[in-house]
Amino acid sequence: MRVLGLTVTSLLIFFIFFLTYGCSVPTRQGEPSSSEPAFTAVPAPEWTALFKRNHGWFGGDGIYSIALSGLETKASGGKDSILIWFSDTLLGDISDSLKSGFTMINNSIALLTGNHPDSTALHFYWNKNADHHPSSVFVPNTQPTQQDEYYWLGDGFVNTEMNNSIYIFGYRIKNIPGQAVFGFKQTGNTIICIPAGDEPPFKHATQIEIPFFQGENADSAGSFGAGVLVNTKEAGAPNADGYLYIYGVRGKNKEVIAARVLPQDIEQFNEWRFWDGKSWTADIKAIEPVADRASNEMSVTPVTGGRYLMVFQKDAIGTRVAVRVGTTPVGPFGPITDVYDVKDDLKDSPSLFPYNAKAHPVLSQPGELLISYNINSFDFLNDIKKFPHLYRPRFIKLKYE
Repeated sequence: MRVLGLTVTSLLIFFIFFLTYGCSVPTRQGEPSSSEPAFTAVPAPEWTALFKRNHGWFGGDGIYSIALSGLETKASGGKDSILIWFSDTLLGDISDSLKSGFTMINNSIALLTGNHPDSTALHFYWNKNADHHPSSVFVPNTQPTQQDEYYWLGDGFVNTEMNNSIYIFGYRIKNIPGQAVFGFKQTGNTIICIPAGDEPPFKHATQIEIPFFQGENADSAGSFGAGVLVNTKEAGAPNADGYLYIYGVRGKNKEVIAARVLPQDIEQFNEWRFWDGKSWTADIKAIEPVADRASNEMSVTPVTGGRYLMVFQKDAIGTRVAVRVGTTPVGPFGPITDVYDVKDDLKDSPSLFPYNAKAHPVLSQPGELLISYNINSFDFLNDIKKFPHLYRPRFIKLKYE
């Protein structure tokens, strides 16, 4: 069903998913593996304001960011460019109110010159279809792809071992005709490869199907791409072991699962290994979670003292941005620490909710971590007309010792 040019099921897909599977009770708590750092979180209004726009791109969620240099730490200022991508995206015009004719596409991208919140240095991109109407940057085209599938995008990285190609994880999604409630399913998990030097909107990108969990229910079995940690010297990792760590989320309790592979072997799926709770194994059926109560998008970032900080929205759509601390990329991760309550962003409507908090190290300053979270509405089509700027990322700065 389409209303005002929006695919309603597509727009609702993930927050219906969160409503169904996101509210859970704690099932396991990791033991603290090191002394817990002290955290202080404050709003980052300059970054939040950067995405409050009135023309063209005016809303989107699923925000991820990487530096095109391949650095995963603080970007090199004006010498670097930051690639940012979004999943469901709103395009249109806002003056005193949202103008009719706005539309939604399933994903878009932006390029930011430097790592400062400068609106003049930020440019958005999307495709156009044969009728010159806006369309998504990435559309599924792998061999198993079915008609009318679309992408929800996961995390990504610059592969310095593969000529600086960009790899972005994608989830193939298909609507279920005639099913009004929970009318969607994830049909596959892919990697999108953008060759070095390709320019937005990336006409030369290719796609590779990830073979794991094929034929299984993605909600319970899981999929990969919720977060990526590039633990290499080239990425600036402080305790580099040369591996790429790829995180996924599964089940009602939002368990975080982990795989790792050398960056040059990213397309060789027989080289992937999975964490079974004690060691790395080639048997994906032996995979065990490293944490729970997370969100479908999250991050793991190296911080001071040889520690790793997992950032997520607690219980998927809870009002708290939360963290766990571990001593390796797969933990053991300590207990959940709430660092910020986003309830002030939910005042305009009882239908608003937050989701998918994650860190952006390439946009961060030393000694702090920039974190985004998204706002959406269970009554989207009514609330977006009343509050046209609701559907966009918000930011906080997490400071730690």
